[in-house]
Amino acid sequence: MENVRFSIIENDLKWNSESDQAADVDLLLDKRSISSEANSAGVFSDEAHEIFARQQQNQILWELEEIEETLSATPRAKHVLEMVRSGCFLELMTDSSDCSLALICCSVFGSVENIQYLLSHYNADPNAADSRGRTPLHFACCRANAPIAKVLLDHGSDPNRWDAKKEVTSLHCAASSKSVECILLLLRRKASINIGIEKRSALHYAIDVNAVECAEILLKYGADPNTPQVYTETPLHTASAAGFAKCVQLLLDHNADVRSQFGEGKVTALHLAAENDYVECARLLLEHRAEVDCRNASHQTPLHLACLSQSIGTVDLLIAYGANVNAVYRDGRTALHAAIVKQSRCLDCCNALLKAGADVNKADNYGYTPLHIAALNEFSSCVYTFIENGADITARTDGHVSALSFIVRRTPEVIPKLMQKLDRSIKANDHEIGDVDCQIKLDFRLLVPSSSMERGETELLLSLIEVGQKRILMHPLCETFLFLKWRRIRKFFLMSLAYHTLFVLLFTLYVIRVFVRCCKEGEECLAPGYVSTIGYLVIILNLILLGKEVFQMAHGLHGYAKYWENWLQWTIVFGVLLCVSPKILQTGDLLAVPVWQHHVAAVVILLVWLELMMLVGRFPIFGVYVQMFTKAYHFSGR
Repeated sequence: MENVRFSIIENDLKWNSESDQAADVDLLLDKRSISSEANSAGVFSDEAHEIFARQQQNQILWELEEIEETLSATPRAKHVLEMVRSGCFLELMTDSSDCSLALICCSVFGSVENIQYLLSHYNADPNAADSRGRTPLHFACCRANAPIAKVLLDHGSDPNRWDAKKEVTSLHCAASSKSVECILLLLRRKASINIGIEKRSALHYAIDVNAVECAEILLKYGADPNTPQVYTETPLHTASAAGFAKCVQLLLDHNADVRSQFGEGKVTALHLAAENDYVECARLLLEHRAEVDCRNASHQTPLHLACLSQSIGTVDLLIAYGANVNAVYRDGRTALHAAIVKQSRCLDCCNALLKAGADVNKADNYGYTPLHIAALNEFSSCVYTFIENGADITARTDGHVSALSFIVRRTPEVIPKLMQKLDRSIKANDHEIGDVDCQIKLDFRLLVPSSSMERGETELLLSLIEVGQKRILMHPLCETFLFLKWRRIRKFFLMSLAYHTLFVLLFTLYVIRVFVRCCKEGEECLAPGYVSTIGYLVIILNLILLGKEVFQMAHGLHGYAKYWENWLQWTIVFGVLLCVSPKILQTGDLLAVPVWQHHVAAVVILLVWLELMMLVGRFPIFGVYVQMFTKAYHFSGR
């Protein structure tokens, strides 16, 4: 067995296992560890983190400091840079390499006049590149300088030239800088509008910086809003992850595929919008027939992700569009399990899910219900809300730990509220208590919830005893319930008592007549004739007891095995079979009784009377005396 400590890490559910031999154990589970949520860096998916990081980077495609540092690494670069910045270099260019370097520097720091002069008088190469493969046209478009870009294109600059890593062309740079003029200029000079679409096209870069006008121009001129390869990022993923509603609307109007999945996580645009609480983006996607219960690689729906990230606005929206609130994902968890990840807004999410019909008693693959998890996280408000909505406090995990056990240890402040709930289950009319017309109505549904009926009507009361809350049994509702239950079942106890009494008396008489003999040595020693009849009756009664035990065992082996009275009954059954010898019943020869049967009989006769005493102790009138006996026996044994 292991002690499993539940904790919240990065706004997500995570389970940590550690051995613990302390007497006060918080949780008892078997050795199967409960897996943590997949998102190790928080509730957001890896795909969403990737998009966010790139969008931050693409706000400025290349920093000026980096450009200057790269150019400075070229021989004579510092000298050329100083001339470009001073504007006094035009007559001093002698080397062709210096001219190309000057052209690159002018596209970054210079003016259109300098560019024209270098191209006209020095025949500078318009496709010259720095060490990273970036041409003057790249830099001009990155600066959104359309006049310089036009001059470069007029002198033969290649609009489809990649940088050294083949990540961006001039069109990508223009989209990133939000320059509609540069985009139109490049497209008119035969720039390929979908270049790089296998990874990221210019449309992606426009969406990255929320350049709605640029995206509109690109789509108007034929940019493809989808990608040709599966599981690649589409512009719709980019817009949804960033919450750019206008871009989402624009892409959807141009037939962007809402079903497209991205990355190993296979997330859709709706997943990304839901986990970031971009309600407007999610609404637009749903209006364009995005599947509300679409699944990612972890079988999570958008509702699961919205609950994990506490996106209450999106939770309400998804529920309004018919999301399945009881859909399960990894380890059999539901949205209600996922909602219990942090205190701030989990109650709002839980209330929304419960109002929509979420199953409050749905257990995951390890037997944990939402009530277990809420109690483990010490979210008393959620615990009480679940109880108010019919949560079964007697529900048990696969480690056989009840939710009530968690509540007592982690959220004891809920117990007084539970007592108040018991008080509210007793109602009286307007008459005085002593009035003959006074009526008191008792509602026992709290003590016998429908979800626990399969475990028995007294499961809650037994659980209260198990967790050390016997004082609650003294509540009038509990006492009345036990009294009425006893009134209903006492006839069965009386029948059982009569049966066991007859069995014990017959077995006792048999033992006395067979094992306590007063025969003289050398004389024939025979049992009385009626002993054989008594023996056969004992065997019949014993076999009936055996059948009863087998029947009880078939209805729940684990529950049957945990009660010591059942083990006592099996010991008696087998002991009686050993004591009542067929040879004695047939011949009546007491001298044929072996010595070991005497020892067995001595033990069994003690056990049958002990069992009879325990059975008598179940009757209220005698129970206190049996309890006194067991306490005194326990004390003397110590």
